[in-house]
Amino acid sequence: MNTKVTIAGIELKNPVMTASGTFGSGMEYSEFVDLNRLGAVVTKGVANVAWPGNPTPRVAEVYGGMLNAIGLQNPGMDVFIDRDIPFLKNYDTKIIVNVCGKSIEDYLEVVERLGDEPVDMLEINVSCPNVKEGAIAFGQDADCLFDITSKIKKKAKQPIIMKLSPNVTDIADMAKAAEAAGADAVSMINTITGMKIDIHKKKFVLANKTGGMSGPAIKPIAVRMVYQAAQAVKIPIIGMGGIASAEDAIEFLLAGASAVAVGAMNFVNPYTTIEVIEGIEAYMRDNNINDISELTGAVQ
Repeated sequence: MNTKVTIAGIELKNPVMTASGTFGSGMEYSEFVDLNRLGAVVTKGVANVAWPGNPTPRVAEVYGGMLNAIGLQNPGMDVFIDRDIPFLKNYDTKIIVNVCGKSIEDYLEVVERLGDEPVDMLEINVSCPNVKEGAIAFGQDADCLFDITSKIKKKAKQPIIMKLSPNVTDIADMAKAAEAAGADAVSMINTITGMKIDIHKKKFVLANKTGGMSGPAIKPIAVRMVYQAAQAVKIPIIGMGGIASAEDAIEFLLAGASAVAVGAMNFVNPYTTIEVIEGIEAYMRDNNINDISELTGAVQ
């Protein structure tokens, strides 16, 4: 039984990885989860300089999930390179670095700096506000997405995964723009913009007013978007959005994903990733599936 998947020439022992921002760089979770068993660890967003993030409160529980407006708080690439990469190199798993920025120059600085570091792939978070375009996210305009993808691709030494925003009119158009610009893969979906109001205080629960919705409630939307993108592009898709079980993960694979990422459920159950891996293996045994690639896009 073969659970290995290959994305942009990089072989993962299985298709299960962590979603950026829900697992740190694995340090906190390594007490609970054997990182050696994961297909890959996707790090929290890394910027060229330290970002303080948004004011608090910036996390709220909602029906079927959570809202977060962390604002990509991170210590910057110097700390990441000195502390997090050496930690992750202790484990037999692939390292995918999530890269964020406020301008194309910010992204390029991180991508170039990581070029000589022992990391396997770069996931480009294009849901960051583009400060030069009135804070619309890079990933919400197909031309803008094409532009940033092509510029990063020219500089990157590792394969690049463009992490697509669901807050768009047509996800297939965005996936096609990323592919046309040279992206090696796409990951989807990032969080959906949401809001929560405290009716007793008559105030927004989050200081930022809006936040990114994640968790089981968004899964049907994510599965639909993965399917639409899979019909539109040839490059691999990493599916995510509300995965809480092996059944959820398999749904994404059948819709067209080559790999999956577990996000918000890491906060609820730190063992989710391992349970998903074991559940996929059991499903393959029960259904006499010899190679996991047989599942990808099996539903047409």
